[in-house]
Amino acid sequence: MNYDSVMQLALERGFYFPSCEIYADAQAGFWEYGPSGVSVKAKFIELWRRELVRRDGMLEVDGAQIMSQSVFEASGHLASFADPVIKCRQCGSNYRADRLISEAAKIEIPESADLGDFDKTVLEKNIRCPKCKGEFDKARKFNMMFKVEIGPEAEPAYLRPETCQSIFVDFPRLFKTMRGKLPLGIAQIGKSFRNEISPRQSLLRLREFYQAEIEVFCNAAKLDDLDRFSEVRDTTIRLWINGELKAMSCQAAVETGVLPNRFVAYYLGILTEFYEKTGIDMARSRFRRLGEKEKAFYASIAFDFEVQTAIGWLELVACNYRSDYDLSSHAAKSKEKFEVLDDEQKVLPHVFEISMGIDRSIYTILEHSLRDEKENERIVLSIKPYLAPVHVGVLSLVKKDGLKEKTDEVYLKIKRRYDAFLDHSGAIGRRYRRLDEVGAPFAITVDHQTLEDNTVTLRQRDSMQQERIKISDIDSVLSASTAFP
Repeated sequence: MNYDSVMQLALERGFYFPSCEIYADAQAGFWEYGPSGVSVKAKFIELWRRELVRRDGMLEVDGAQIMSQSVFEASGHLASFADPVIKCRQCGSNYRADRLISEAAKIEIPESADLGDFDKTVLEKNIRCPKCKGEFDKARKFNMMFKVEIGPEAEPAYLRPETCQSIFVDFPRLFKTMRGKLPLGIAQIGKSFRNEISPRQSLLRLREFYQAEIEVFCNAAKLDDLDRFSEVRDTTIRLWINGELKAMSCQAAVETGVLPNRFVAYYLGILTEFYEKTGIDMARSRFRRLGEKEKAFYASIAFDFEVQTAIGWLELVACNYRSDYDLSSHAAKSKEKFEVLDDEQKVLPHVFEISMGIDRSIYTILEHSLRDEKENERIVLSIKPYLAPVHVGVLSLVKKDGLKEKTDEVYLKIKRRYDAFLDHSGAIGRRYRRLDEVGAPFAITVDHQTLEDNTVTLRQRDSMQQERIKISDIDSVLSASTAFP
């Protein structure tokens, strides 16, 4: 399915929609989740907690969204967190330089390239403003952080552009109070804010977005001393290295030097296993190793987990080995101690980051799950049952002869354990189609036979097969099918 099909589903079935859409001054880059989207997002986050946070024994925190200026002076964001922008001399329109060049000249230039490279390409390829065909000024850097003012003295602070900084500044307290031991993962779910130059394509480039952040603190001298590596040694990961796809086990990736150590391989392995359980087509995924000019300013080794979609390869997770950049920077700025003891040795931990875009992940799950079955005259969202916004539709064949009351009775029995949708109106086939489109894996229909023997028709979304089951068995059937793996 293409992007427009997913967009139509999102708008018509309550997954997500533009913020403030009734007003002409609504700003781009802000989207809101409807009931279906909230349900999928909550289940996605719970799967993330199960498969990454709890599996690895991580700590989870919930940091402030507004942080002091000192944090971002130490982190380097005030100096380096910027995108290249060019402005039309004639109409004043601003564009992100790397994206404009990519679209106009089909040339890929990393966003971290020198400003002169953008100016040179714009001149050589005679790239003009898409709106008025005017010429451009020279490229400049645009810092993407939202500045805010605190209190009556208007002291400067910033909305966080990433969720990880609170993890770094809180590390000494967390390590001490939670009796931490290296390696130690600290995780956080929350919103980040970036003043994107040209936000577009709904959930794919937002100014306000959800991140699932993991920072794993480790002893740099022990990156191959990880007992948990045995859990993923045979897990196949797909690595894109220097323009070539290498699908291999985590063990082989380390032994051949494709990955630098067991530590990095382990976390790429468990991330792969997590996304396999989301229903994304892993045959269309890869970990792409970033070149020197592509990496973030704080990263020494970087991989982007990307998935192929209808609009191209989409980055879902940034995996960065940040070395001791963050802790040493905050230690220098704050004059606090960030060293910890590891086997009686004092060390300044290094950090490996797994920074996940929740919104992009949800879009990709929807696109990879959406099918147009023309032979069955239906659109079906074949999302994993445990991620489905609705687990089961509860339908009455007709509203008369006591069927409505019996249907309400069945619904009341299950609605607190499952996301159930009660529907009495319309042709039964049309109601099935609506449930298929929103991704409900099951539908239960109460008919006249129900009144005789307390059985209902259970319909399965993907196969459309139907069977009679006892009302008393509904809970066990739904529980077995919608539980997290």
